[in-house]
Amino acid sequence: MAETTPMPPPEHAPHGPLPTGGTVRPITRWGTPVMHRAQEPVTSFDEELRSLVADMVATMYAADGVGLAACQIGVDKAVFVFDCPDESGERTVGVVCNPELTLPEGKDRNLDESDEGCLSFPGAFVELARPDWASVTGQGLDGEPVSFAGDGLLARCLQHETDHTRGTVFGDRLPTKARKKLTKEHDRLSEDYPLDWPASDA
Repeated sequence: MAETTPMPPPEHAPHGPLPTGGTVRPITRWGTPVMHRAQEPVTSFDEELRSLVADMVATMYAADGVGLAACQIGVDKAVFVFDCPDESGERTVGVVCNPELTLPEGKDRNLDESDEGCLSFPGAFVELARPDWASVTGQGLDGEPVSFAGDGLLARCLQHETDHTRGTVFGDRLPTKARKKLTKEHDRLSEDYPLDWPASDA
């Protein structure tokens, strides 16, 4: 998921810090098959997974994102990383394998109609209504249970990245007019984002 403004240092890592030392990879774009199918569950919590996640973290930061799923660097695994603020500005960082999303229902369900962008369709943002609170459970790097919840941009990020693990891009949730607007803005800025971005900038 893309972010529009710089953020202060991270403050909240309930399940430990993000892995470091990864390699920045090119970001996979919408239209690539891996982006549009449900991802394979993570079943091996090993050094290969840790290396993949470290690359995801490095790529997310190089692209100035707040979240990144494995499919966004071309890997068919149901895992995402994030470093994202909530409504109060407190940042949470985490890794979630095999995420399960919980959203409010009934009178507790309120929609936030903020702008949303995606690193796999870079440069473009458009309003998308999503619930203003979300919770995700799953597994961490060692297979341990993890849980994250929040409001504001964090709620949007948890939904956006879980969608990626299910083969859904946020453009799939847009009405035709909004998707056309998003595509027009993306195409206008395409020269700023070569196909090997952000590896080309690293």
